[in-house]
Amino acid sequence: MAETNMAGERMETANDRFKRGFGTWYWGSLIAATFVHFAIFAFWPTLQAQGNELSDDALEALIIPPEVEIPPPPEQIARPAVPVISETVIEEDITIAETTFEANVMSTLQPPASSATATDVAAAPVFTPYEVKPELLNTSEVQKALERNYPALLRNSGIGGDVIVWFYIDDKGIVQNTKLHESSGYPTLDEAAVNVAKLMRFKPAENRDKKVAVWVAIPVKFDTK
Repeated sequence: MAETNMAGERMETANDRFKRGFGTWYWGSLIAATFVHFAIFAFWPTLQAQGNELSDDALEALIIPPEVEIPPPPEQIARPAVPVISETVIEEDITIAETTFEANVMSTLQPPASSATATDVAAAPVFTPYEVKPELLNTSEVQKALERNYPALLRNSGIGGDVIVWFYIDDKGIVQNTKLHESSGYPTLDEAAVNVAKLMRFKPAENRDKKVAVWVAIPVKFDTK
């Protein structure tokens, strides 16, 4: 409802003022928006889409490995043959005859080897079984003997070598015999090694908890360092 004053005159309300100014604001805003859009299209920089040209790069050929031929599965293992009792009868007697004094007369047997004809184990290297090898006891004494017996000419010339010597060590650990097994290439070194070997003392070898005499090969090294 329209408001009236005390004199009865009609008064203009806020709603009336809004309706009266609506047309002015509407057309003014529309004209302003038109000018803004025109300015944007007129002065905005021109945009250009990026080219999507296709390249003609060379294609790399892939080497395909040869096809693997899968071998056929193995044949089924044949079942073992069933043992069958043979029906063949062996008529010939193959039993070993009993050994008796009647069949082996003492006069026809060869006499046992005498001690004079028995093989001398200490004369030459032979295989001698043992479980515990001999152990050198006087290492420092042997080292000093090697230094004394080293040929001066070879030592001053810086020449050394390895000599392998066979030792026959009795059941008391004493060297009873020596033999040159492998030479160093210098006779004087070989002779010195054999001479030093005679000075060695060992803890004897053992076989089944019993001390035994054995042949062993031991290297003797001459080094100038």
